[in-house]
Amino acid sequence: MVVDNNIIEKIKALRKEKNAVIFAHYYQTSDIQAIADFIGDSLALSQKAAETTADIIVLAGVKFMAETVKILSPEKKVIIPDLMAGCSLADSCKKEDFEEFINDNPGRTVITYVNTTADIKALSDIACTSSNAKQIVESLHQDEKIIFGPDRNLGNYIKELTKRDILVWDGACHVHEQFSLDAILRMKKENPGSKIIAHPECEKPVRLVADYIGSTSGMLSFVSKDPGKVFIVVTEPGILYEMRKAEPEKIFIPVPPKYSMCGYNECNFMKLITLEKIYKSLKFEEPEVTVDASIIEWAAVPIKRMLEISAKLGL
Repeated sequence: MVVDNNIIEKIKALRKEKNAVIFAHYYQTSDIQAIADFIGDSLALSQKAAETTADIIVLAGVKFMAETVKILSPEKKVIIPDLMAGCSLADSCKKEDFEEFINDNPGRTVITYVNTTADIKALSDIACTSSNAKQIVESLHQDEKIIFGPDRNLGNYIKELTKRDILVWDGACHVHEQFSLDAILRMKKENPGSKIIAHPECEKPVRLVADYIGSTSGMLSFVSKDPGKVFIVVTEPGILYEMRKAEPEKIFIPVPPKYSMCGYNECNFMKLITLEKIYKSLKFEEPEVTVDASIIEWAAVPIKRMLEISAKLGL
């Protein structure tokens, strides 16, 4: 990837001038991860948002992440370089439909993945991420009845692990549902001794062939500790930047989408963010992400409860 050093210097100057920070998700391109003040998964970004003293937060990720940052830091200006950076998973759970689902199944604790809009968080009791969903569920009484949304693959995976009474919303991430099982098995055959590591948002057939299932941060930890040399990585390929940086002697192989035996299965929403857009967003301090004060009040409750449970469990 060719990097424009001039624009990087402009970004650094504006960041210092405006007391701004750049938060980036692991699925961003390598040039963006390289200039970010902090890189992390959804939980880490949420925690860092609550801690930062910056006046401006530029979120290099998707819109629901920027909303989460705003919910935790309502006094700060939160910017996303492209408002079109949405999320197919968040879009699969509309407020009116989810509210009806909750009302049709009363008496259940509502746990929602952070990959949701602020409106959905405001309807929830506890938030979770892929890295702490199992622990969040297990922190509740074993007889507690639960609604889990919006990801059906993560929800059913947690239901299998915990054996709890969980009703799962029927939503999904278009990236994690598009990995080719045929390609994974072919890669495994071509690379004897390799290990398949998969995100729990993947479909069950993919999870069944995986040697390790975990969040983005979990995958990074696994490949650092595991003695293996070759890993078939079944999640958005942006994470390979951090993997290769941390473990340059190891080989990480991305998996193509279904109906293709080559190429990358990328999130088109994540890849809308560019260095040029980050520079412009810092310069003009827009597009700003705003969340209604009443929504912030309700949406902050499940996020803070998640962070409290996570802190108590040492996650």
